[in-house]
Amino acid sequence: MKYQLEKPVNAGIGSAKYQCTITWRNGSFIADEPESKGGRDLGPDPFTLLLASLASCTLITLKMYIERKGWAITEIKVNTNLYQEIKEGKIVTVIDRDLYFTEAVPDEQKVRLQEIAKACPISKILENDIRVRTFMKKDGPEEKKILYRNDDITVVWKPGLCAHATRCWKELPQVFDPKVKKWINVDGAPADRIREQVARCPSGALSIVEAGS
Repeated sequence: MKYQLEKPVNAGIGSAKYQCTITWRNGSFIADEPESKGGRDLGPDPFTLLLASLASCTLITLKMYIERKGWAITEIKVNTNLYQEIKEGKIVTVIDRDLYFTEAVPDEQKVRLQEIAKACPISKILENDIRVRTFMKKDGPEEKKILYRNDDITVVWKPGLCAHATRCWKELPQVFDPKVKKWINVDGAPADRIREQVARCPSGALSIVEAGS
């Protein structure tokens, strides 16, 4: 398993309803709800963000394809929207994506670009199996600690906080092997790589104590 993003998208909300500060690798922006839902409409709402993700991914994918083909298409636009309905007791979400051009484009190119749009990465995510996993950082009294150390680094494991999330260890099997009792081998990889992997622990069960501290 390898995450798509090197750093996760971080979001937070405070007393101003319902403004969320979204932080990504190169800055931050506000997400909000429209006034009709109690917000101040100071940023895109969650549905808009979802549709914007699909729209931008579609346009980028098409632009890359057009550049590879050397086609004389200078501008593409897309509208996205969605609706939901109940079918057989289940909520079915339908997303419509409308492509259009500001100049004449041959029909055969339009057909091909329609096919390419369906293959954009966000389309594949939305139309395939999706699972959303939710982990909770646990706070509480001092937990049992097990230390794994060498001269460079100490990994602290708190079994009582462990959520058994594969993202803690799966990318570094030479260090983390849950099949054995002493499951952390701090000599299995450079200290920086271990720090990077431990930082992905969602529950706080794994942490680092630097040498000399």
